[in-house]
Amino acid sequence: MDKILHQPLGGNEMPRFGGIATMLRLPHLDTAAGLDAAFVGVPLDIGTSLRPGTRFGPRDIRTESVMIRPYNMATGAAPFDSLSVADIGDVAINTFNLLDAVRIIEEAYDNILEHNVIPLTLGGDHTITLPILRAIHKKHGKVGLVHIDAHADVNDHMFGEKIAHGTTFRRAVEEGLLDCDRVVQIGLRAQGYTADDFNWSRDQGFRVVQAEECWHKSLEPLMAEVREKVGGGPVYLSFDIDGIDPAWAPGTGTPEIGGLTTIQAIEIVRGCQGLDLIGCDLVEVSPAYDTTGNTSLLAANLLYEMLCVLPGVVHR
Repeated sequence: MDKILHQPLGGNEMPRFGGIATMLRLPHLDTAAGLDAAFVGVPLDIGTSLRPGTRFGPRDIRTESVMIRPYNMATGAAPFDSLSVADIGDVAINTFNLLDAVRIIEEAYDNILEHNVIPLTLGGDHTITLPILRAIHKKHGKVGLVHIDAHADVNDHMFGEKIAHGTTFRRAVEEGLLDCDRVVQIGLRAQGYTADDFNWSRDQGFRVVQAEECWHKSLEPLMAEVREKVGGGPVYLSFDIDGIDPAWAPGTGTPEIGGLTTIQAIEIVRGCQGLDLIGCDLVEVSPAYDTTGNTSLLAANLLYEMLCVLPGVVHR
């Protein structure tokens, strides 16, 4: 069976303000069968600890993706010329029960990963990465991780709960989902309760890049180090939008000043070119806190950049 190379709907075929709001104006399919990569929404916000609203993230990211065109003028990537890509909709989470929602997400990704497809996830709060990693582990074993965030998300608990958006990566380590010698966290900053808030990650073997290391510089040299650190096996990319300074991305639930710029964010994603990426997510977009839509616009563009660095993408 020949691969179907789905193309985004062009602006001369349907006005960009019209039509159904799918990611990048791609076809909406009910299955990942036959796809190389699939955009998936997980509209969860009951794992958040401050401002809610990430349940609306996937819908708003799709809406703001309408201006994105197929060809990457900067890198030459032409993802739709070689990969079969579509939007397969949202996971129907239980919005009244976090643990049940986590179960549902894991089962949904089990089904998605029955196919030889790379999921690109629109969040949703950062709780969603844990069940996704659980499903990925069943297929790929332990994975390396590139994690961009203002927060390490390695709390042992939050209000006594072991599962929440701030505990994701401690649980992932405890459950043996990560190859800890191939993990990098970028953009961590602000205050903590103890030094252990970041040092726990270092004790596991993670490379922790605090935001201050990124100030006033290009991150291309850092990404050469990252590729050396996490290469050699499958890698998952998890990008929390609050890794970016709230001057550029105010639409998030736990903003922290002194963060990355949009240019540095693009450098990080493009710097993952050549890694064996087996999944990516963009989380913690809360559209209600940014009436301009710029946070969702940025998120949509970063997801496009993630698509452009997947294995098998041709460059023109």
